[in-house]
Amino acid sequence: MKLRIAHTPDADDAFMFYAMMENKIQTDLEIEHIIEDIETLNRMAFSDSVHVTAMSVHAYAYLHENFRILSSGASVGDGYGPVVVARNEIDLDNAKVGIPGKYTSANLYLMLSVNNFTAVEMKFDRIIDAVKRGDVDAGLLIHEGQITYRDHGLVKVLDLWEWWHDITSLPMPLGVNAISRKLPEEMQKKFLMIMKKSIEFSLKNPDEAMTYAMKYARGMDFNTAKKFAMMYVNHYTLSMPESVVEAMKTLFEMAEERRILKMPPLDILY
Repeated sequence: MKLRIAHTPDADDAFMFYAMMENKIQTDLEIEHIIEDIETLNRMAFSDSVHVTAMSVHAYAYLHENFRILSSGASVGDGYGPVVVARNEIDLDNAKVGIPGKYTSANLYLMLSVNNFTAVEMKFDRIIDAVKRGDVDAGLLIHEGQITYRDHGLVKVLDLWEWWHDITSLPMPLGVNAISRKLPEEMQKKFLMIMKKSIEFSLKNPDEAMTYAMKYARGMDFNTAKKFAMMYVNHYTLSMPESVVEAMKTLFEMAEERRILKMPPLDILY
């Protein structure tokens, strides 16, 4: 059976999947890799056409009946996270904000932190230019935009990590890898082991893995790309600790209280 594994064309995902994609670890599974941006993957998951996929924590709330969360492969912010930027300091209430997708976790954090804004969906890598042109009043940045926006003359008007940490003192769950419930339990556990080994290999060989990941660096230099990748491939990624589980519960409870979504059961495969 060929497993369809979907992940993003981002330096952190490429870093995680390097050993798996380049046969640095042994596996008897036949794997097809599908590479798309995170919001495309979120929407693909609704069609249940992949076996394993990178997924926004936000999207999981709507997809939990079909997928389980893998305890390896999470993207968690600790001291950093999505930011909202603009050309000048502005009040975000009633602002038009470019967002990287309805189901992104960044959008959920923004909905919880800002009472009233108009969301304009666009590809994550077009948001900075849209802000610079004035197509939107502000932009919600994920991926490398979080550390490069100053190079474009933009200013940060909301740091969502700071907002989250001030009210919860918890890490900031953003993305997970999720596996289809259609797969037999034995195969789910086998893939989890492979995922963990792939991450372990890259953490032990970071420069080798990062050299590979540079093909997805979107113009970043090696040091900037490595900084970004290592922001989100960290000690939370290898095996999800209880603090991240608590953070996901807290996030969903807050969203349910605001009637944004219904609290999903957290089914995490260890």
